[in-house]
Amino acid sequence: MTAPVVHVVDDDQAFRTAMTRVLKAAGYEVRGYASAGDFLVARTDGAPGCVLLDLNMPGPSGLDLQEALARQASPLPVVFVSGQGDIAASVKAIKAGAVDFLTKPVRREALLAAVRGALERAEASRASSEQLSLWRERYASLNAREAEVFKLVVAGKLNKQIAAELGVAERTVKGYRAQVMEKMQAGSVAELAQIAARLH
Repeated sequence: MTAPVVHVVDDDQAFRTAMTRVLKAAGYEVRGYASAGDFLVARTDGAPGCVLLDLNMPGPSGLDLQEALARQASPLPVVFVSGQGDIAASVKAIKAGAVDFLTKPVRREALLAAVRGALERAEASRASSEQLSLWRERYASLNAREAEVFKLVVAGKLNKQIAAELGVAERTVKGYRAQVMEKMQAGSVAELAQIAARLH
C-alpha cells in the first residue's frame, strides 16, 4: 500500500518548514503548500494521508478547503492549526469533521498525536470503503430471485412466509437462502442484516 502523505497547507513559510522538519524526523512523507489553491491544484494522486491546515490564509480559508475536501469521494482527514485562538472557528471546524484543532506555536507531541489520530481515521475510512465495495460486488452477483430472498430474509421473514410470498416450496427457499448466505459470505442472519443496512 502507498505510504500516507501529510500535506501541510500554510501561507507562513517558516512554519511550513518547521512542521515539515518535525514530521519528516518522525518518519512521515510530507508535502507543503502555500495556499488552499496550491494544494487543490497539486493533489492528483489520491494517496492516503491527512491535511495539516492553517485556518486563515490569503484566498480560500482553511474552512473553505475543508468544505471542498468534504465533497470528495474519499476526503482526507483535516487537522487545523491556527495562530488565532478563534473558538467559534474551531467549533465550526470540529463540527465539520476536523480531527483536531491546534494553536500555534504547536508542541511537537501534540502535533504528532493529532497526525497519528488523523491517519488512523483515514485508514479506518479506507478499510470501511473497501469493505462496502466488496459487499456491493457480492450483492451484484445475486440473481433476481436470490436478491428477493435476501430482502425478505433481512426483513425478518421466516422460510414458510417467504415461500408463500414467492409462490415456491419451502425447501426451494432454503436453497436460495443458503446461496445468498454463501455469496454474501455472511455467517448469520444478523450479519446479513448488518450488510443490508450498510448497502442501503
